[in-house]
Amino acid sequence: MRFRITLKQARKIHHLVRQACCNCYQGNCLLLDDGEPHRCVQIISVHGIYCQYCLKAVLPMDRELRKSSNKTNPTKNQGGKTS
Repeated sequence: MRFRITLKQARKIHHLVRQACCNCYQGNCLLLDDGEPHRCVQIISVHGIYCQYCLKAVLPMDRELRKSSNKTNPTKNQGGKTS
């Protein structure tokens, strides 16, 4: 599932990931490490949050950013089927 973001939010998230994500080391993601370095998905993404760790553990560190990203991604109808 992709969590959509704006370009302004992406810039803030990139900075936050570099500063606060414990899985981001020198721009590479330790969770994706299989012996070869892999770029952090969030540092190269400008359209959405693809990393569940970032969404659940890193993004909440910045309340304003989290609040603005919730406005970009309104909650879907709770009682009905979601697509």
